Amino acid sequence: MTKRQQAEAKEHVLKLAKEQGIKFIKLWFTDILGFLKSFSITFEELETALEIGSGFDGSSIQGFARIDESDMVALPDPTTFQIVPWRSQEHKTARMFCDICWPGGQPFEGDPRYVLKRNLKRAADMGYTFYVGPELEYFYFRNSESPEFLDQGGYFDLTPPDIATDLRRETILILEEMGIGVEYSHHEVAPSQHEIDLCYTDALTMADNVMTYRLVVKQVAQKHGVYATFMPKPVFGVNGSGMHVHMSLFKGDRNAFFDEKDRVHLSKIAKSFAAGLLKYAPEITSVTNQWVNSYKRLLPGYEAPVYITWARRNRADLIRIPEYQPGKEKSTRIEYRAPDPACNPYLAFSVLLVAGLKGIEEKLEPPPPVERNVFEMTERERQEGGIGMLPGSLYEAIRLTENSELVRGALGEHVFSTFIQNRKVEWDRYRCQVTDYELKQYLPIL
Repeated sequence: MTKRQQAEAKEHVLKLAKEQGIKFIKLWFTDILGFLKSFSITFEELETALEIGSGFDGSSIQGFARIDESDMVALPDPTTFQIVPWRSQEHKTARMFCDICWPGGQPFEGDPRYVLKRNLKRAADMGYTFYVGPELEYFYFRNSESPEFLDQGGYFDLTPPDIATDLRRETILILEEMGIGVEYSHHEVAPSQHEIDLCYTDALTMADNVMTYRLVVKQVAQKHGVYATFMPKPVFGVNGSGMHVHMSLFKGDRNAFFDEKDRVHLSKIAKSFAAGLLKYAPEITSVTNQWVNSYKRLLPGYEAPVYITWARRNRADLIRIPEYQPGKEKSTRIEYRAPDPACNPYLAFSVLLVAGLKGIEEKLEPPPPVERNVFEMTERERQEGGIGMLPGSLYEAIRLTENSELVRGALGEHVFSTFIQNRKVEWDRYRCQVTDYELKQYLPIL
């Protein structure tokens, strides 16, 4: 955005806020783990905030500054200004996402939004714009204390009285009111599991939209006395929740992934991008699947990927290539199926992009597609086919990421080292727990 465009955007926000009678403006940003942070300013402070930002103490934010360098600045992005529909109409509230800076105005290297912007610039320098369309699944439960289902529906089911449909409908209306397009919504495979798919857009806008989406889903559920969770695997024995990410690179208005002459209509750029994802998948998994619980989802038998394969139709693979539809060249894309909806979208989109770009730079070729159900293969067949596996635990994933120069470069030294350290602490806390399984399995016999 040019300086003139920035000035015009700021003027538009000031005018709109005054016309709409906005009293409070929430300044939103995320920590390294992807938790939404916020503080509020009044309308009277808005002009100053748009010009020089608003100061805050960053020492208590996960992965931000140390206590001896705690002063930080949140600089609102005026293009993200939206009225918050669920707040009081008497004292209207709006929100803006912020870029985090040092007091001198230098971008803060620990800001996940800055990390994504930096990687998007790398793509732009190569001539590309990165577009994504994630499918975020989640569960509705009676409360946050136990995973009690609201319904016993399955994939695409309508189960009257369908409380969840009303919750989804209200969520969609709020998202659209906040300028976030929704493609469709439906019941997912597991009981009480649902999905709302956001319209394809550029990766930075989408990362902001994901943060808003997760909040709105939870806000609507809370309003109606139920609980929504993006926990990857809250219930044993049923499918976990994924965030399948559809991706493409554009050069101007042209989809760089489309090739009319190719048998499957994929360009060499697309194939190299997919090959990069396959090659670096083990290294990036701790970022796309960052919790101990994430690896309870990545198990055979629950439609989540375990093996590093790709295919056109098979939904058991890590990468799926949606079927080409004549006349819809711009829809040609790659679907990466490992991420879960509890990840930090800014960091997840960053490592996915960098892995794909690395594949392009290295001119990688993907292995042959695996159209058989890889879960039905024998161990020997998978070995003979050179089929690798994603890490089976957060510990394995951390070890792979820790030695990854690709992830280090994508995240930057500050985020990389802080993220690794934080994930190690999570693993250490988890592995020292004594679980109900152990007590029931071992206590009576040992």
